[in-house]
Amino acid sequence: MRIVVDAMGTDNCPAPDVEGALLAARDFGDPVILVGDETLIRKELAKHATAGLPVEIVHAPEAVTMDDKPATVGKAKPNSSMHVGMNLVKNGQADAFVSMGNTGAALSIALLNTLRRIPGVKRPALTGILPFGNNGQTVLLDVGANADCRPDWLAQFALMGSLYTRLTLKIDKPRVALLSNGEEESKGTDMLREALELIRPLPIHFTGSIEPKDVLKGGADVVISDGFVGNIFIKTLEAGTSTLTEVIREELMATTLSKIGAALARPAFRRVRKRIDPFEIGGAPLLGINGVVIIGHGRSNANAIRNGVRQARAAVSGGVIDAIRDGLARSSVEAED
Repeated sequence: MRIVVDAMGTDNCPAPDVEGALLAARDFGDPVILVGDETLIRKELAKHATAGLPVEIVHAPEAVTMDDKPATVGKAKPNSSMHVGMNLVKNGQADAFVSMGNTGAALSIALLNTLRRIPGVKRPALTGILPFGNNGQTVLLDVGANADCRPDWLAQFALMGSLYTRLTLKIDKPRVALLSNGEEESKGTDMLREALELIRPLPIHFTGSIEPKDVLKGGADVVISDGFVGNIFIKTLEAGTSTLTEVIREELMATTLSKIGAALARPAFRRVRKRIDPFEIGGAPLLGINGVVIIGHGRSNANAIRNGVRQARAAVSGGVIDAIRDGLARSSVEAED
């Protein structure tokens, strides 16, 4: 398969983007297409050993920045690396697109200017992959694409999330739950209670509502929410993990005895850090778009880029797009706009 990497995506582009693409090409053996300013890309490639690696360059004279507004970037920068990269997927010249750039802009460009929606999809959902669950990963959607949602959108998220998790994470019967402030059916908003009734008949393993504490305990493989709640949930989780890590570090360095204990426990701390490191995930798919699009953090390093390509490969090999298209066609969660 051929995977496009947005060389102008990260905050420190194109260094991490190019290095990560090379790691992916070396580890997976599939062709990687770097899209962006060709001069900058070639300058960065010259710093690495690239002999024999299946890496290509496609020039894109414009780049989307984190300051660009999603509502206008589609027309303002039609030759951006995001436009060019997604059009390669649209035209069948590549199988997936990976970017660590402006998430809102990526959604807008995919939805309005290039790939469009899978037929039947009401709203695409941005996913997040959390380091919890039976296999160490829990899929959360939506995490920011749709701040305000309708019940039928959440039902579609549940179906798409279940299919994605089964096909890429290889969980035969993923448990799907609706994020709420309690397990009881009476809890939550009117929208959540209506969504419960729409999700129940779907051909998925739906377990009802779930509280945040049970999400962190791995109580579901797929967790559904509107984009506002999902975005706050994942940002709070990331900030809480970072704060707790810093507090532990400060206390371990507070006394000589604790420093000795910290030295002895260093291998365990490294394993914990690796388990919760978002860069080990790399990125997560924008589900509902008519093509595989993986989005990651702007602060991503080369390892995150490499793992973003890994996520893209899993989605392509799992046939996620066709599965969502077929799943929606057979379900009853479509509704009028």
